[in-house]
Amino acid sequence: LINDPEVNAVYIATPPSSHKEYTLAAANAGKPVYVEKPMAMNHGECLEMISACEENKVPLNVAYYRRAQPRFLKIKSLIDEGAIGKIRTVLIRFYQPVKPGDSDWKKNWRVDPAMAGCGYFCDLGSHIIDLLQFYFGPITNAKGHVSNQAGIYPAEDTVSAIFRFENGIHGSGIWSFCADMETDFVEIIGDGGRIQFATFEEAPIILEKNGKREEFFIERPKHVHQPLIQTIVDELRGMGTCPSSGKTGAMTNKIMDQILGRV
Repeated sequence: LINDPEVNAVYIATPPSSHKEYTLAAANAGKPVYVEKPMAMNHGECLEMISACEENKVPLNVAYYRRAQPRFLKIKSLIDEGAIGKIRTVLIRFYQPVKPGDSDWKKNWRVDPAMAGCGYFCDLGSHIIDLLQFYFGPITNAKGHVSNQAGIYPAEDTVSAIFRFENGIHGSGIWSFCADMETDFVEIIGDGGRIQFATFEEAPIILEKNGKREEFFIERPKHVHQPLIQTIVDELRGMGTCPSSGKTGAMTNKIMDQILGRV
């Protein structure tokens, strides 16, 4: 398929363990690449993918599709217009219970580090980390603690992190995939209010400032990738720019590597 002359772009939707292999093959065939997230097994692989695409003069985009969805663009507009003043800090809390199929982990690549790079943190946490860098720019330093508390599968099931953005904003987060509850919560604190939202749940954006509370409910698109893919098509046609590139995708892998203690 990669070498089929009728194929003019390649979507790589395999597990992360083969993202680099197929990206390099597509790049060498001169085909634009749209690769699933996380972009690769680690930051080093991301850099190889970027280099191959640059050498072959083909674009590389990563499927962090929330960067183009209306709900998350609304949050960005609130931040950019100064709705809560100057941003000071960000807090992430993400909890999920053990899933029924987790014990049979050999059939679930998402918790097999040999195929996923790590566990659900890489699969789900990557979306949150990428989104925050879309809002605030690059995270320059991150540290974390990683545990396998339930011992159900080889990958970590609990991750806590502290991080700092280049512009001075501080952040912290905890992800637990062996809790007895479900929580999907991000809070952005400014010197003039706060914004709360969920990354995965269909929940309203909450804006609190001056003692008042306002809610915005924006449904996700019927096809969640479509808005981002449209930006890719526009870029390929010379009509716009996709907000999720290989370079931005690699930044998320770099921060995950720091949190997981790989660097």
